[in-house]
Amino acid sequence: MTAISAARAHPAQGPAQGLTPDDVFLSDVLEGLSRPDKSLPCKYFYDAEGSALFDEICTLDEYYPTRTETVLLHARADEIAALAGRGATLVELGSGSSVKVRILLDALDAPAMYVPVDISRDHLIAAAARLAGDYPAVTVVPVAADYVRGFALPRGVAPERTMAFFPGSTIGNFRPAEAMAFLDNLGRRLGAGARLLIGVDLRKDPAVLEAAYDDARGVTAAFNMNLLARINRELDGTFDLKRFAHVARYDTGRGRIEMHLRSLDDQTVRIAGHPIRFARGETIHTENSYKYSVPGFRRLAARAGWRTEQSWTDERSLFSLHWMVRHG
Repeated sequence: MTAISAARAHPAQGPAQGLTPDDVFLSDVLEGLSRPDKSLPCKYFYDAEGSALFDEICTLDEYYPTRTETVLLHARADEIAALAGRGATLVELGSGSSVKVRILLDALDAPAMYVPVDISRDHLIAAAARLAGDYPAVTVVPVAADYVRGFALPRGVAPERTMAFFPGSTIGNFRPAEAMAFLDNLGRRLGAGARLLIGVDLRKDPAVLEAAYDDARGVTAAFNMNLLARINRELDGTFDLKRFAHVARYDTGRGRIEMHLRSLDDQTVRIAGHPIRFARGETIHTENSYKYSVPGFRRLAARAGWRTEQSWTDERSLFSLHWMVRHG
């Protein structure tokens, strides 16, 4: 099965009640910007432009998570392959450019299927086509979907042969209670006996964290600002990007990096004709990235129905990988 035919067999998971993705996008944007503390869902970062900018972020000197996780994956690939066993189905959540998964596919014993799940359909299909060409023995079945809302696995996938891969510390974008609910729902979807390899960023010096989310070249700022540009492109928005600034700060009490877009003036923006007023200094909260300790994350996962069998960290304890099994 080729990547393109698989994509046609498993099209994007449409929103409920006949709403189009644009309808949902508009509803989410208007709802978030109508709150007293304005916010936007971080999942909307990843249109084609946003996905390309994030790929660039992953190459920056300041952005340690990708580099550190990649080193960990290379170092532990044989152990992970032994835990996964022969003929595994690999399901990657938020697959993006499907770069890190190649480390696993090279190490796994005769993987049967790769199922990349990503909200950015065009980016997903292009990445899946490249990977299918490079791994002709692996059936590649891309699923264009918001993995938080839910997605359908291909038929006949056995839970005990399934290995979910959730890299990049994306779990940190959820508040802890939301992370627990997400992991529980994922376990229910995959079934008892399914395995999960998940990347989790660790707590560290705030200066290291803030530099990672506010790099000297301004790529992260452009990534954050692209969310407003996307609203302009797709929802008839009137944001003047020169009147907003990127903000990244670490909240020590909550253990999270916050990204915001700060209004530089009193202004009114229209989105699909709806006026949204901003006061000077008011911010749009666009992302959280929670940081954990290894024992703390293991406790959270246990409450969500996952048993941790192995955890790995790098030499500087910047980042961690966890191998988990879903119990009944």
